[in-house]
Amino acid sequence: MVNRPPVPAGLPPWLSGFVALPLPLIAIVAILFVISLAVGDYGLSPAAVFGGLFGGADPTAAVIVQDVRLPRSILAVVIGATLGLAGAALQGLLRNPMASPYLFGAPSAAAFAAVAVIALGLTGALSSVLPVAAMAGALLSVGLLVIVAGPRANLSQLMLTGFAVGALASAGTALALNLAPNPFAALEIAFWLLGSLEDRSMQHVAIALPFVLASWVLLYWDRAAFRALTLGEDAAMSLGVDMRRVRIRVVLGVAMGVGAAVAVSGAIGFVGLVAPNLVRPLTKFDPARLLFPAALAGAALLLACDIAVRLIPSQDEIKVGIITTLIGAPFFVAMILRRQRTPGGATA
Repeated sequence: MVNRPPVPAGLPPWLSGFVALPLPLIAIVAILFVISLAVGDYGLSPAAVFGGLFGGADPTAAVIVQDVRLPRSILAVVIGATLGLAGAALQGLLRNPMASPYLFGAPSAAAFAAVAVIALGLTGALSSVLPVAAMAGALLSVGLLVIVAGPRANLSQLMLTGFAVGALASAGTALALNLAPNPFAALEIAFWLLGSLEDRSMQHVAIALPFVLASWVLLYWDRAAFRALTLGEDAAMSLGVDMRRVRIRVVLGVAMGVGAAVAVSGAIGFVGLVAPNLVRPLTKFDPARLLFPAALAGAALLLACDIAVRLIPSQDEIKVGIITTLIGAPFFVAMILRRQRTPGGATA
């Protein structure tokens, strides 16, 4: 049997996944959220931020906070949490800490689907059809990964399958960029390639939030199955885990979450890889206890990156997807090198 974390008396079982939550993560996310509301071309004090949120501030501060920075900050939290949770769920399903939606081509496929429907004139940038198309692309990429590589695939098989899916989707997006009928369409497509939270509104939040919340439920649903899978798939099935249903829920959850995120922010990479691995030691390497802290870590990471792009001096704001890639790519290489130095790590 797998050791379960102790649950304080009086708490229902469904709260067990929250007991081990490192409370400092909540404080970090809250602090970064306030900083995100304060930082920009027009700097605001904490008092002005709270005044802009709840009244009592000058009209300019209220407009900046409520109409410009609040939607952006909410999306940073929601998208970062979704990517962190999706990465932790994929790592639990595939029993591999290197798994992430980005490495498996899900954001690239979702971005291609979003670009395709816009380039073909099937929908506008604020249409509710857009997240559905992006989810379909992410669903196809993750589904291909599970089918082609399989649950027992080693790291090399996972990476090669994900690389092939991501490369094909990126080529399709680049083709759409080259065939763009005008410069405005090309700029819109470039947004999906780089990923950004700039100029987002509460309408974007409303588009993404229903799908994101549904993905959270699906991904958190199988937390106990992820713990059982640490014993191996055969042992998990002997404990009553229905692997077919688990795979379906995880694939749908990742596709819904990543697709909705890409539909409003473009492809933001590596958050789903970095966030779970940052907090895994805090959860004693229990995949069931990892989900919620990974979501918080993803929210904190994307908030910090979005704050950074506003502070870095540049003529035009740097896309946040560039910053996450600059962080995530070296992190990924370091993980590979560390696994190669660990006995048996190269074939895990």
